[in-house]
Amino acid sequence: MRVVPDSAIPVIALVFGLTLASPAARADEDVYTLVLKDHRFEPSQVEVPAGRKVRLVIRNLDTTTEEFDSHDLHVEKLIPGGKEGSTSIGPLDAGGYDFIGEFHSETARGRIVAK
Repeated sequence: MRVVPDSAIPVIALVFGLTLASPAARADEDVYTLVLKDHRFEPSQVEVPAGRKVRLVIRNLDTTTEEFDSHDLHVEKLIPGGKEGSTSIGPLDAGGYDFIGEFHSETARGRIVAK
């Protein structure tokens, strides 16, 4: 039996296109991934279940640091270029919650919709 070293797991996930949740993600949290590229979030709108705590994973594919910022969600999170960060939000009431990339707010915009 071959054992895969922990350091190889991110490489394996990248090769197979898997999404890794943060180690801090709890089993009772759904995980949603936002990708920041060219100072734009993809997807720009994410639907999440209302009344349930969720984890957002933000991957910054740009070379510069960005701050994920949402007054609606009470979240500020610095994410260095080429890195990822995560944060838990909710449980949220049904509705829309805006977020921006603080350093490129003219293009880095999005919305969480809780249904």
